[in-house]
Amino acid sequence: MKKGGYFTDYSILGRSPLFRGIPAGDFGVLLEHLKAETRSYKKGDLICHAGEHTNTLGIVLTGSVTIESDDIFGNRSVLDKVGPGQVFAETYACVPNEPMLAAAENCTVLFLKTAQILSPCPVNCRHHGKLIENLLLVSAQKNLSLSRRIFHTAPKTIRGRLISYLSFQAIRENSDSFTIPFNRQQ
Repeated sequence: MKKGGYFTDYSILGRSPLFRGIPAGDFGVLLEHLKAETRSYKKGDLICHAGEHTNTLGIVLTGSVTIESDDIFGNRSVLDKVGPGQVFAETYACVPNEPMLAAAENCTVLFLKTAQILSPCPVNCRHHGKLIENLLLVSAQKNLSLSRRIFHTAPKTIRGRLISYLSFQAIRENSDSFTIPFNRQQ
């Protein structure tokens, strides 16, 4: 892991759902207020271990991150994979002892202190409310995604699970041809 402090390329933040509706010209002041910090990881590096408490959420700037869970027998399950502009660990910053986060490839991550996001802005930042609204929207969308995952794993047979997942992907892409983000094992 390589730590860095200052972040100046705001183009990816402009595409992030967390910063939707906030002018790029205001990102610098907002990031300073949120005590933002960038860190770089190599593929396979653990960003956060299971059971380790974190007080930050992350935004992938480059590369990708997987959210993984290990069972008692050492079997690893990939719960999600997030790429540039996507937010991760917002739930884990509020609830400790949850799945671990790993770099799926070389990546750079911008971390924001959750307490700074959820606390009233002492300088009456005009975009703070929008940031909280966006965070709630991101969390709600992830909640829907996890609900869909339950529907896909509920059928009793592997065939039923595959049909559920592939049918959803076909409907979402409005096509019989689509690419899924995971390999067979994941």
